[in-house]
Amino acid sequence: MYPIDSLFVIDIETVSQAPDWNQLDENWKQLWSQKIEKQLPEGEDTESFYPKRAAILAEFGKIICISAGYFRPQDGKLIFRVKSYAGQNEAEILNKFLHDAYQWQAARKNAAFAGHNIKEFDIPYLCRRIIINGLEVPAWLDFQAMKPWETNLVDTMQLWRFGDYKNYTSLNLLAACLGVPSPKDDIDGSKVGEVYWQENNLPRIVEYCQRDVVTVAQVLLRFRNLALLNVNDIEIIPSI
Repeated sequence: MYPIDSLFVIDIETVSQAPDWNQLDENWKQLWSQKIEKQLPEGEDTESFYPKRAAILAEFGKIICISAGYFRPQDGKLIFRVKSYAGQNEAEILNKFLHDAYQWQAARKNAAFAGHNIKEFDIPYLCRRIIINGLEVPAWLDFQAMKPWETNLVDTMQLWRFGDYKNYTSLNLLAACLGVPSPKDDIDGSKVGEVYWQENNLPRIVEYCQRDVVTVAQVLLRFRNLALLNVNDIEIIPSI
């Protein structure tokens, strides 16, 4: 088990490449149709399904915010520090995050990434967007090149499965089960695109992303039967 202060807790927020399907060129419209034609629910068409699904597909979406946090012992208790990387320029977001993540993990012998469903979503999405932006996936993030026992990854959804690979549990539900305050007191993932494209309110999305990171941190503490953080134990580093 990784020490609690060796965990780098992350969460990403993503949106579609364009506000709506009509703003795609003909090639990308065709590529979109080919990608999701077998996934369309009844009553949906490729156009109406674009704003609902494109953000979670790395080929058709982009990262607008990465929030990351870590535990730090202080005065006999744990402090949790959170920093976010957000903006309109995805390559810039990725570069800043990778720079800080490298420095953080290089200073620790047993550094590990942590999050909820990061094994199946956040990490693969992050790596795909790194490549799309012409950057290099660092060796410590390239989990597909690692043996299973070398993977420095702690996924709270995987922990909660206890070997049951058919089970999916949202962070909101898991937090409720463990008595952790809900992170969904403003928006949820389905509203991020609307807040970004229609409201142009990136700070609101950053706050939402940071709350998810704090919630994952609290869940990790509950898995180890440690005391939850209170508001004074959480430090938010200004980012935008």
